[in-house]
Amino acid sequence: MTHKIAILGASGYTGAELVRLIATHPTMEIAALAANSKAGLSIAQVFPHLRHLSLPDLVKIDEIDFSGIDLCFCALPHATSQAVIRELPNSLKIVDLSADFRLRDTEEYARWYGGQHDALDCQAEAVYGLTEFYRDEIRSARLVAGTGCNAATGQYALRPLIEDGVIDLDDIIIDLKTGVSGAGRSLKENLLHAELSEGAHAYAVGGTHRHLAEFDQEFSKIAGREVKVQFTPHLLPANRGIVATVYVKGSPDAVHASLSAAYAAEPFVEVLPFGEQPSTRHIRGSNFCHIGVSGDRIEGRAIVIAALDNLTKGSSGQALQNANLMLGEDETAGLMLAPIFP
Repeated sequence: MTHKIAILGASGYTGAELVRLIATHPTMEIAALAANSKAGLSIAQVFPHLRHLSLPDLVKIDEIDFSGIDLCFCALPHATSQAVIRELPNSLKIVDLSADFRLRDTEEYARWYGGQHDALDCQAEAVYGLTEFYRDEIRSARLVAGTGCNAATGQYALRPLIEDGVIDLDDIIIDLKTGVSGAGRSLKENLLHAELSEGAHAYAVGGTHRHLAEFDQEFSKIAGREVKVQFTPHLLPANRGIVATVYVKGSPDAVHASLSAAYAAEPFVEVLPFGEQPSTRHIRGSNFCHIGVSGDRIEGRAIVIAALDNLTKGSSGQALQNANLMLGEDETAGLMLAPIFP
């Protein structure tokens, strides 16, 4: 069976990444590409690196006939996504890559994103899209909410440790570095080459980053009580990749054993041998997440480092992994591409 796929927001980085991945998928066919600001253009005009693919031209969203579409990826900006999804057919399966449906508490959404949620019925049915931990719910979902890329990285490093009770829940620090593509494709002065290159800087310091809402939601749910982590992201002069260094209080051996057991059967999450550390250069362009554990010189403390590609495992690859489950396909279909190196 061939599944007809639509991508809304196809002119952004995550849209392009979806096209790149789906092009190798054995049972998916891209039937519609929407990008309101670039409607009428071919994919080659918007993304020359995809000119070898035979794809429909970009159109406006309201020009798509969704009656023939099996699943729709929404790679639209926050707030825009909920307004669009609210009007889509109820029979359509949807994977949303924005933040609009990640938070179960609508008051928390308003607090972190600065506006009331306008698609409450959709929000109520949305399943959180961290595949490895919500697999069963995703299989039967109509709407899946993709995670934040930073939130995914931190959760891969910490969820099993919280579940197994091997770390102090009141002593967790996440020091994260991320590539610039996570900020999207729209023009921003602080992301110009001359402003960004040859340097790195922290941002959203002091607990203001929106992905903290996902950490609060998910970690507190696992622990059965409030868990608040310290989290500081840094912007790197690199296109892709996230590396999170997580400092925890607990036995390094127990931490490594917990993570190794949790991900032993997972196709995309690999825990490295104790003392070996991951690098963004080893996961670039792939749907893999690598996790390393080391002991600290301070006894009873461990350092966990997780690395993934923000556009793939942190966003579009995760979205395709979820879509595979929703459509009854092999979870790894279209996603076993090796990382790009060097």
